[in-house]
Amino acid sequence: MKDTIAEQILSEHLVEGKLKEGAEIGLAIDQILTQDATGTVVYLEFESMGIPAVKSKVAVSYVDHNIIQTDSRNADDHRFLQSCAAKFGVVFSPPGNGVSHHVHRQRFGIPGQTLLGSDSHTTTGGCLGMLAMGAGGVEVAMAMAGHPYFIETPKVWGIYVEGRFQPYVSGKDLILELLRRYSCKGGTGKIMEFYGPGVKNMDMSARATIANMSVDMGFTAAIFPSDEETRLFLAQNDRENIWRELKTGTNPQWSEKTEIDLGEIEPMVACPSNPDNVKKASELSKIDVHQVIIGSSCNGSYRDFMIASKIMEGKIRNPNVSFEINTGSRQTLDNILAMGGITALVEAGARIHESGCLGCIGMGQAPATGTVSLRTFPRNFKGRSGTRDDQVYLCSPETAAASALTGRITDPRTLGDMPEIAYPRKFKFRSDWFIQPPADPAAVEIIRGPNIQPLPEFIPLADSLEGTVLIKVGDNISTDIIMPAGNRVLPYRSNIPAISEFVFEIIDPEFPARAKERGGGVVVGGENYGQGSSREHAAIAPRYLGVCAKISKSFARIHKANLINFGILPLVFAEPADYESIEQGSKISIPNIKRAIADGASEIQILVESRKVVTRLDVSVRQRRILLAGGILNLAKQNT
Repeated sequence: MKDTIAEQILSEHLVEGKLKEGAEIGLAIDQILTQDATGTVVYLEFESMGIPAVKSKVAVSYVDHNIIQTDSRNADDHRFLQSCAAKFGVVFSPPGNGVSHHVHRQRFGIPGQTLLGSDSHTTTGGCLGMLAMGAGGVEVAMAMAGHPYFIETPKVWGIYVEGRFQPYVSGKDLILELLRRYSCKGGTGKIMEFYGPGVKNMDMSARATIANMSVDMGFTAAIFPSDEETRLFLAQNDRENIWRELKTGTNPQWSEKTEIDLGEIEPMVACPSNPDNVKKASELSKIDVHQVIIGSSCNGSYRDFMIASKIMEGKIRNPNVSFEINTGSRQTLDNILAMGGITALVEAGARIHESGCLGCIGMGQAPATGTVSLRTFPRNFKGRSGTRDDQVYLCSPETAAASALTGRITDPRTLGDMPEIAYPRKFKFRSDWFIQPPADPAAVEIIRGPNIQPLPEFIPLADSLEGTVLIKVGDNISTDIIMPAGNRVLPYRSNIPAISEFVFEIIDPEFPARAKERGGGVVVGGENYGQGSSREHAAIAPRYLGVCAKISKSFARIHKANLINFGILPLVFAEPADYESIEQGSKISIPNIKRAIADGASEIQILVESRKVVTRLDVSVRQRRILLAGGILNLAKQNT
């Protein structure tokens, strides 16, 4: 990793271990962000540690996911989060302020610092030259308490960029091209670092979009240089004083290297139902579109909406298209209002929604049955939209706007000359949109609605484990499949017994009842099990139902950490062919597992019926202690 920005930041924040690829290291965390879909559990976890105040330099609690208030539960959780923020010394960003990732880079992100968030798309902060990573909520709570954040030392993949984008092509097209080439698991255990003469031609919208979706390739983080483009963005946000130059050195040692000519990138579209199922927009021109949404954590920048408004100006959406706008932040909404962008979009027939995640997390905006929804979002997992048999495609704002006009997927290069976009010298902003913690937090009482329940307590690891295979699933199973989102499920995020009733609902509604009837058991999965969202409910809820182990061909990084942190064994088949020989209902036993883990065994022999199968347990010494204790909170209590 010599001479990379990644190494520079890792070295400055290293507090445990050595920078050796694959070795576990502990990093000091400068900044924390939480969001409401995962944040309520984070604050319950932090509160259980008995620490009076957050110890990181900056901590911000965002309400951006569950902002639709169809009953009292979301509003109750918002009051809980606001009171927790006041109690523990955290800045509170209320509903309407916008998506955490956009607001944070606009108002709080600092080049060269570390950022940890309870949302997988926290990687967006890499657009500023931060080491920004998503994690499970309990790891965020531990970092809030001043503990290091632990990861395996990542490899660094260099992305050399030259040239400039052709008209109507932008950052979303580049990250979709990379997903097409390298798949949704190509970046596992790696950091993506951009360098080369073409980087200066990538604006902050492109950088934020690419950094955001780097996690959808499996990357731990994505890092861009902190350069003149970064300085300009910070100056526009009246924060130039915190700028610091960061650049790749003259002799970087990459684990892999990819060369990109921006001029060769074309408009791309991810087809249902995975972000790496990518084709050229020009190849999809016969597909009719019935919903187009621009916005979300991925493409919610000022530039994204202004280019859409210029494309739509003086025109009208296709009558068969519901054209919808979700700005990334209140600041962005205010500024595109000031520049006339909202007027052009409204007059073109667009529906203007609140700044927030909304349809990206299945919180409203569900598409009609049997129709195509074209979105600038980062994910299109089956059912995530709120419609069970959805057909969700992902694209750039340029492609989205062009398609809203024609009613079919349209290569925006067919529109003629690309319009120019004007930027304000300074973006409009009000600091009192945020709620600062009070001077006397001791006087604050935490407000708990009736749906906020204590975290369940889990017992330490047993000497041996036995159970049946409760479910067997295939490759690329996302956390949306394991623990669905949406406005029907997410209001129970602070109530583990209630939300556990929805585990695997999208593919097997009988799973919770079967797990309870059989006293728990084992889950078997394929490659890249647990990709997608960082939500730790996909580990806590199965553990609550008695799942003691998950055995797969491979795991996504964050989900594997979440399983360990809640005492579920993450075992990997030593021989992938053994996956084929196990069926739902097979009896599994794992004898003497407690001793094997304590002794440092990496090869774990399990019995499937009466047949021996070899699995691997690839965990650190620290993670072995967590598994033995039955979870990281149990271990923390043992050490206090």
